[in-house]
Amino acid sequence: MADFVRDDAKEVVNDTVTCLMWQDDNASKTVMKTWQEAIDYCEDKNFAGYEDWRLPNSNELYSIGDRSKVDPAIKDAFKNVNSFYYWSSTTHAEYHSHAWFMIFDYGYDDHNYKTEDRNVRCVRDGQ
Repeated sequence: MADFVRDDAKEVVNDTVTCLMWQDDNASKTVMKTWQEAIDYCEDKNFAGYEDWRLPNSNELYSIGDRSKVDPAIKDAFKNVNSFYYWSSTTHAEYHSHAWFMIFDYGYDDHNYKTEDRNVRCVRDGQ
């Protein structure tokens, strides 16, 4: 099982199993973008001393959910979260105008039009 550790100084959460580093500042619960804007936002992000942020794929985003909890259904290390939809970078295989997102009220995923505004939480590959 993954071990998620928060770094309060940098406002990130580190997954010690996958070595992913997750953005967890106030913007993580307030910034909303379309799918393409979310991709651009993460790729342009300079945060916590790093410039190699990206929008997580659907499997990565699903991995931070905690379906034993409700509203929000996310690992305890995350402090800046709401129960709304968060974009993943994964396009739906059949409906190319759709992308997958995670909704953290009950920790499930779904898909919708890429033109919809959703929350954004960036990730980077750690060391």
